[in-house]
Amino acid sequence: MNTPDEDRAKPGKMRRRWFAGLAALGGLGLFGAGTAAAQPWGHRHGRDPEEIARRLERRIDRMVRSVDGTPEQRDRIVAIAKTALADLRPMRDQVRQARRQGLELLAAPTIDRPALEKLRSTQMQSADALSRRMLQAMADAAEVLTPEQRAKVAERMKHRMEHRWRR
Repeated sequence: MNTPDEDRAKPGKMRRRWFAGLAALGGLGLFGAGTAAAQPWGHRHGRDPEEIARRLERRIDRMVRSVDGTPEQRDRIVAIAKTALADLRPMRDQVRQARRQGLELLAAPTIDRPALEKLRSTQMQSADALSRRMLQAMADAAEVLTPEQRAKVAERMKHRMEHRWRR
């Protein structure tokens, strides 16, 4: 079993936890603790965008049912999430290209620190844009639910996050 410090050292776990925290910050785990939507291209390589949308829709469906939501609420939240996914999907190629560029810079005979810093800065701007768009989608989706439903979702996500942190 890993300690929290060991888990934080793993890049994939760090990214998932950060996005799970963002989901909790928004008060909703509408996007399955941030997994599918936070990583619009999917965490596993080669995941089909249509498969991501299907998984997201199933997660939203379960979440809405768990708070006794209506089919109209479900449909509105699914539309919000799918629009956000479409907006975020272009970042996939940008992230891959940045990784390739970073590897090339680090493998070069001479390390170009200014170029690495520029790449880092660009990546941070992209992450900020992604975070901003996700938060917008979560707030839009939260407005579809009643305050009581939002409280139920937040409690459920709090429980799930506490369970994950104990691992």
